[in-house]
Amino acid sequence: MCPLDYVYPPAVFDRDAEIEAAVLYVVGGLYGNLAAFESVQRLAAAEPTPPTLVFNGDFHWFDAEPRWFAEVERAVAPHLALRGNVETEIAREGEIGAGCGCAYPASVSEDTVRRSNQILRALRAIAPDAARRRLARLPMHFVAQVGCLRVGIVHGDAASLAGWRFAQDSLDRVLNSPAARAWLDDVRRAARIDLFASTHTCLAALRDFALPGGRLTVVNNGAAGMPNFAGSSFGLITRIATVPAPHRPHYGLRRDGVHIDALPLQYDQRAFLDRFLARWPEGSPAHASYFGRIASGPDYAIASAAG
Repeated sequence: MCPLDYVYPPAVFDRDAEIEAAVLYVVGGLYGNLAAFESVQRLAAAEPTPPTLVFNGDFHWFDAEPRWFAEVERAVAPHLALRGNVETEIAREGEIGAGCGCAYPASVSEDTVRRSNQILRALRAIAPDAARRRLARLPMHFVAQVGCLRVGIVHGDAASLAGWRFAQDSLDRVLNSPAARAWLDDVRRAARIDLFASTHTCLAALRDFALPGGRLTVVNNGAAGMPNFAGSSFGLITRIATVPAPHRPHYGLRRDGVHIDALPLQYDQRAFLDRFLARWPEGSPAHASYFGRIASGPDYAIASAAG
């Protein structure tokens, strides 16, 4: 279920940009993976122009242990950040009526939903009050200006913090569904956004649409802190910049002089797995839901992401 305080109209993006950057890194779904965070820092250090880093939600998840949680807080705090459903539900006062806040589609099993709710409860149990207050103050979205493009940075989609309309399968329906196409065109018109950058759905996608009213690009980095493709062991972030990347992207496009790329995060998988297993051994909810993906990636191909 999606709480009412997750919802916003696309017109909220019709505002002045809070961020102006020549190079922007959008880091979605870190999930507590500090080895992946170190990889982001290495990529950033190699840029001729220092990038602006935005963590667009779910930077907490597997770090349901006091020291680990504190380390993630210290890593992210110096940078711009949005709250995802994970941070929102950690910070929520009282009972968590929305569970983990994932708003999973109906195709997701009840066991997966139950396990996600258990992980969220473990996070809430160890999160200090000061951290919960900080997370509660984080915004749900940003507007950035990169070159001539207005970029809407979200966790979910253009209308909800936990929306799934920027998932790969939903975006592909735009090609064959007049209703989906009309919704996306209405979003483009109301938001005055050229490019949306999202995460939340855990699977990467890059799509560029010629709509009746104009052009709209959507990029979803999947997960920075977990593998995104079958047989892989790297995360992904989105790089949006007026200059080419000094790193080799897995895929991308150039729009109006702006480079929109999916950069691989080659992190220390052994270090992350060791820490994950120390907190989430076999039989735990996170192990049941995520160990297979962390070890060898999901059943998903790069071609599906790149479109």
